Amino acid sequence: MSTNEHTEIQEQIEKIKELKKSRNAIILAHYYTRPEVQQVADYVGDSLQLARAAQGTDADVILFAGVHFMGETAKVLSPDKTVVIPDMEAGCSLADSCPAEDFARFVAAHPNHTVISYVNTSVEVKALTDIVCTSGNALEVVESVPADQPIIFGPDRNLGSYIQSRTGRKNMVIWDGACHVHEQFSLEGILALKREHPDAKILVHPECKQQIVTVADHVGSTAALLDYAKKSSAQEFIVVTEPGIIFKMQESCPDKKFIPAPPTDTTCACNDCAYMKLITLPKIINTLTSLDNEITLSDEVIASAKKPILRMLEIK
Repeated sequence: MSTNEHTEIQEQIEKIKELKKSRNAIILAHYYTRPEVQQVADYVGDSLQLARAAQGTDADVILFAGVHFMGETAKVLSPDKTVVIPDMEAGCSLADSCPAEDFARFVAAHPNHTVISYVNTSVEVKALTDIVCTSGNALEVVESVPADQPIIFGPDRNLGSYIQSRTGRKNMVIWDGACHVHEQFSLEGILALKREHPDAKILVHPECKQQIVTVADHVGSTAALLDYAKKSSAQEFIVVTEPGIIFKMQESCPDKKFIPAPPTDTTCACNDCAYMKLITLPKIINTLTSLDNEITLSDEVIASAKKPILRMLEIK
């Protein structure tokens, strides 16, 4: 980064601090956003951590530096707050893989099933759900349902299959959706990195395919992977999730080395989430100035989605 770029970023950060104060605003940022966005945030975390932060804030304005479904979740939990996101085009391939109308038909075709939906879904899908989960508490959520009760799990087929393998639940029907980032990691590339760094621990997000999960030293949510890296005596880690988390890993463990796992597309260096990278400091400034890009939901949708989200927060 050049001196001019560094100076410009610092000026943008100072401007955002001023706007936060004047708006009584809070910024919640996901681990997958750009490093400078994480630097300016009041809370950085995974979906579960950020949902808790949205629920507990006394700010008037919540700016969600993340993707659209995260802003929706914040609005459900804090309907009296103004919730904005810096770019309305910041969507989610996993959420897009599960349209609410199609999911409603899927639920209707499997009566008497408990519906568990991953937080990476639209608010309309959450409204069709009994319990929402995150990658951090999906196992506990599934285990909270009696063993003889059939379950619909959506929309991530990889996370669903991983939880099914951990619990031995045969009565789970899994929606066929996936995250484009976690689908595209290269097993061959990961094994090649392991040969180059034989002492490195392989950290894998459970949205990855089973063949990737099989070679992991630790499987967990972004927050769990960060916690493992902090506590581990290992000095090198191969990180198999969106590489934005490496900023926080490196900040927390400056003496350790974190290596992003490669995608199957050899023309790309790593698996960035293009949606998360849409969030920039200038867009945050514009949004805090104008309060455009506000998340608005009907009272009916909020009421329907709130119960399963609160159940998620109660479980863990």
